[in-house]
Parts: sequence; structure tokens; C-alpha cells
Amino acid sequence: MPEPLESELARAVKALRRGGLVVYPTDTLLGLAARADDPAAVQRLIEAKARPGTLPLSVAVSSLEEVDRWTDLSDPRRAWIRRHLPGPYTALLPASSEARTTFAPSVLGPGGTLGIRIPDHPLARSLAELVGPMTATSANRHGEPPARSLAEARRTFGGDVAVYLDGAPAPSGRPSELVDLTGARPRSVRRG
Repeated sequence: MPEPLESELARAVKALRRGGLVVYPTDTLLGLAARADDPAAVQRLIEAKARPGTLPLSVAVSSLEEVDRWTDLSDPRRAWIRRHLPGPYTALLPASSEARTTFAPSVLGPGGTLGIRIPDHPLARSLAELVGPMTATSANRHGEPPARSLAEARRTFGGDVAVYLDGAPAPSGRPSELVDLTGARPRSVRRG
């Protein structure tokens, strides 16, 4: 008999706090999480995905207040965030000085930018609320299609992932839209 969801969530939180990796559902795709402030865990994630270390990883947080903490928000950027998040968007923003000193270097982009999400999925937000900012990258090897199910993610990552967290609703199957908010106007960089 499967364990209750709360117990699985507690196992995922414990694994992330110990530097492990977790596959979790979001509103868009299955995500692969490591704590964004744990450089060794982020490195394990990069190796598990066979991803070039030069590509920055986006971060999932649980609330608008956290976006404010980890990025430098002007009034127009804050207005865009309030209109679109939580939702299927990754906002590219200037990282705050706290983010630049707290997060693993592989999380930050060129020039000190940060890709940040608030997934529109209660389980993803609960996980981020309990462990803090975590990576928000798709559960797949670099260059391969995203895993469409936990079974597919397990076949890809096996024991490299400590917990495979299941929960409704199911992801839409479309990646988030990356929107660059570092300039004068929002600019779509990648559409899901």
C-alpha cells in the first residue's frame, strides 16, 4: 500500500535537505530539484542530467515575496510578476546581491541573472516553501525529451534521485515560457 502524500512530501524535504535530488510535479513538466543553495547537490543534478555546467539552472520558489528577496525588482517587473505568477513562466531577472552570494554558481546566468518560477502546482510550491529555493529544471537528460511520467523519470535517473514525488494535478507537458525581464520591456525568449 502506498504511503500517504504527506509522508512522501516529508521524505522529499528530508532528501533535499541532505543534498539529494527529487523529481516533482509542476504545472508544466516534471521537475528535477536540488536545493539552489547547495553547490554539491546542484553539481550532482548537472551530472545526472549530463548537462553542460555553463548553462544556468532556473529556480522555483513558493511566493511573490521570495521573488522580491532573490531578484532586483523594479515596479514594472513587479507588476509583470504579479500578473503572470504563479503560472507557466520562467522570469529572467537581475539576481539580488543575496542570491549572488547564496545560490550555487550554476544557478546564476551571465551578468548575474536569475531564472525564477512560481509553479502553479500546490505540491511544487509546498516543496519550495519547506526547503527554500530549489532548481526548476525538467526531469530529463540534456537534449532529450522531458520525462512524461514518474516511471519514465525513474528509467532515466534510477538511484541518482532520492525521491520521485507524485501528486495531482498532472503536468501539462509543455515547458514554461522564458520571459526576459532584464530590459525595458518583457521579451519572450522561449515559448513552451
